Amino acid sequence: MTPATEAELAELVAGAYGPLAPRGGNTRGVPVVGDILSVAGLRGVELYEPGALTLVVKAGTPLAEVEQLLAGENQRLAFEPMDLRGLLGTKGEPTIGGVFAANVSGPRRVQAGAARDFLLGVRYVDGGGRVIRNGGRVMKNVTGYDLVKLMAGSWGTLGVLSEVSLKVLPRAETQATVRLHGVDVKVAVKAMAAALGSPFEVTGAAHDPAAAEGPVVMVRIEGFEASVAYRCARLTEVLRIFGDVSVLDDPDASAVIWRDIRDVAAFHGKPGDVWRLSVKPSEAPEIAERLQADALLFDWGGGLIWARVPEGTNLRARAGAFDGHATIIRASVDTCSRLGMFQPEPATVAALSRGLRAKFDPRGIFNPGLMDAPVEA
Repeated sequence: MTPATEAELAELVAGAYGPLAPRGGNTRGVPVVGDILSVAGLRGVELYEPGALTLVVKAGTPLAEVEQLLAGENQRLAFEPMDLRGLLGTKGEPTIGGVFAANVSGPRRVQAGAARDFLLGVRYVDGGGRVIRNGGRVMKNVTGYDLVKLMAGSWGTLGVLSEVSLKVLPRAETQATVRLHGVDVKVAVKAMAAALGSPFEVTGAAHDPAAAEGPVVMVRIEGFEASVAYRCARLTEVLRIFGDVSVLDDPDASAVIWRDIRDVAAFHGKPGDVWRLSVKPSEAPEIAERLQADALLFDWGGGLIWARVPEGTNLRARAGAFDGHATIIRASVDTCSRLGMFQPEPATVAALSRGLRAKFDPRGIFNPGLMDAPVEA
């Protein structure tokens, strides 16, 4: 089902008798239960005010179109949404609605914030087929802001987004990457913490322990050319105590590095399940060791761990108890069903989550079971 208007979307939801699977470009590999309800027909820009740094766009608009539009005004989505198609082997076009429904955020999250932090307002259809408007279209009018944030990362279980209003930011003039070579995970995390704690406005901090040239820490600096050169020089001094440091000042080559980190390119075409763990950076080395993974990649200063493991592995059991969560990104339907895509919630939190879904979707027709996982005692 691919409605062409918001009214058609509401009518389809109101008349539904069975489960619906809301989708944008269907690129994220989420198991489908019921009929696919695509918002790909809801596309187009409703309002763009470059001077006010605001954009209002229909949810089914391809992400590539949004990024192209912003580039024409030398602006960008600061939260740097990743493209999962290479990792998952999926087709289609990612949509802006899908980005916010999954709260998709890339390496720049450590400095700019997550996708939800840029969402100003939404229009969506709830489980009863009602069109709900919440928040505002510009930064000066953000009534209902908390509900807007709630929709981000809800994975289509609370409602089907039809329109989003968001804040955009100017593009940086240039960028460079400071690299620390040949260090283990413990040193890498300490080095990234030092970089992020410095006054040099780091916009990315990642560690690839299996890079072609050997283990490497990568720290991104963006801004005006003179400022980038100065901050790279100073950051080199900060990191030199940890090992051998070099600076990649070619902005195009640097951009490729961070695109590959964003999209976890090191895992493309490699066998096994892929998990995404959100952890305390200081605990990342210990947790990573417990994972016994075939491959690892660290982002967000160590706060995000990508792990590739043999198919069917219960990585949560290997990780043990920790402050954070582990999400399945790529695995078989059987593994997703057996383990649950998302981290089990404590009983009290799970009850709150069920209560919220019951209010937004009283018939339980949107992506049933997607957010459910075995509940912690």
